[in-house]
Amino acid sequence: MSAPTTSPASVPAAEDMSHRQILEALSGLLLVLFVALLSSTVVSTALPKIIGALEGSQTQYTWVVTATLLSATATTPVWGKLADLFSKKLLVQIAIVVFVLGSVIAGFSQTAGQLIAARAFQGIGVGGLQALVQVVIAAMIPPRERGRYNGYLGGVMALATVGGPLLGGLIVDTSWLGWRWCFFVGVPFAVVALILLQLTLHVHTERRSNVKIDYLGAGLIAAGVSILLIWVSFVDGTFAWLSWQTYTMVGGAVILLVLAVFVEKRATEPVVPLEIVRERTTALSIVASLAVGMAMFGGAVFLGQYFQIGRGYSPTEAGLLTIPLMAGVLLSSIIVGRIITRTGQIKPYIIAGLVVLSAGFALLGTIDHETSLVFVGFGMLLVGLGVGASMQNLVLAVQNTVPLRNIGAASSTVAFFRSMGGAIGVSVLGAVLARRVTDQITHDLAAAGVPASGDGGGSLNVAALPEAVQHIVRAAYGDATGHIFLISAAIAVVGLVAAIFLPRTSLRTSLDLPSRDKEPVES
Repeated sequence: MSAPTTSPASVPAAEDMSHRQILEALSGLLLVLFVALLSSTVVSTALPKIIGALEGSQTQYTWVVTATLLSATATTPVWGKLADLFSKKLLVQIAIVVFVLGSVIAGFSQTAGQLIAARAFQGIGVGGLQALVQVVIAAMIPPRERGRYNGYLGGVMALATVGGPLLGGLIVDTSWLGWRWCFFVGVPFAVVALILLQLTLHVHTERRSNVKIDYLGAGLIAAGVSILLIWVSFVDGTFAWLSWQTYTMVGGAVILLVLAVFVEKRATEPVVPLEIVRERTTALSIVASLAVGMAMFGGAVFLGQYFQIGRGYSPTEAGLLTIPLMAGVLLSSIIVGRIITRTGQIKPYIIAGLVVLSAGFALLGTIDHETSLVFVGFGMLLVGLGVGASMQNLVLAVQNTVPLRNIGAASSTVAFFRSMGGAIGVSVLGAVLARRVTDQITHDLAAAGVPASGDGGGSLNVAALPEAVQHIVRAAYGDATGHIFLISAAIAVVGLVAAIFLPRTSLRTSLDLPSRDKEPVES
């Protein structure tokens, strides 16, 4: 793979692209990003039926989700670095092809094991698309102008987050479709995006000679992160926090990642350039993104469970009840993005977003199984407003400080830590939730004179339980969820502290740093 050598005169400079040309190029990028994000959310409400049809176990149930998250997170920095070395357009197209193949294989899976393997392969494409879309946008649009387009990114993310569960529930409840279409549904859209990108995307790549790929560093990072995420997925469920399995897996992950640091220091083309990570803006943005990822993914993922189990709503109704979250993300992304473009300032809006995010989670931390839906909706709206104002703009803050030749590595590094924070948040907060629910159900059943089962009411099929037990289980889930949101609020405050120490700089109006003067070529 090598960068093409088309003359730079054959396409207009990125700074000279009109708003219409940028929107045309963005159409394919946003469509494929939507499909990639949808692939993760569409199975959330359909998964019980999918695993039931394939006769899978509870462990396999978890791994259908974890496999995609694991491979996507582990490969994100690799995709980002490749984008600094090779054709960004070609890499996006390769990621689409990988995603489509993984989706088709997943749809035709005959066993749960085959589905997990297909989802892991699909995750490689998802990781590429999540990283490369922002990298390509950064290569087309200067940071000062990029704020106005971040609203479109936020809207796509919000629509996929809320629309996915609704679509998944509709598909599995439609007899002539069936659960396999949860995986097939994104394929035609991905193919359309592939064609759109071929026709409309003209992004520039620097001519590089003697390109060397850091395979050893990439392998060590992927292996270390994979082991860490596997540990997070199983800890407190399959084995205890303090156990020989924990010591082995965490110790092995730390050793691999330490070795990766030594390799990256000496590599000619490191996957994660350490000089970028050490830079103040990048380091603080990584901390803030890690906190936002843990708070947002780790907290918001339990909203659906709160509405379905804690309040007794159907999957479709639960999806509709999360609309305030989507509306907050959409409004905040668009409005804040335009303000940032007009003022050239970004730090005040990141701080404001994290303040609102913390406040939203703090409000949700007070809910129980009888809280007014209006109050819950207002808390979700605040969380959405905070996410929209902070998440994408943390990436923009980093992109503003690095030269164009390192934009891929810098962008994907922030996305990598945000995804890893989300994975850790889901597992840790889920473990806390499960423990509190089990303790409360056991206590309330004993108080009511009802013998408790060995799992403390671990079954999620609440409708099959006696009415008296249903009330106890719903109350336990509804009350315990508030505690999860309080923890999320505390995590968001950590991100706020990191954002406060971000240097206050104006967004540049050029694609590259002024000191850079490279000859671009079309990819």
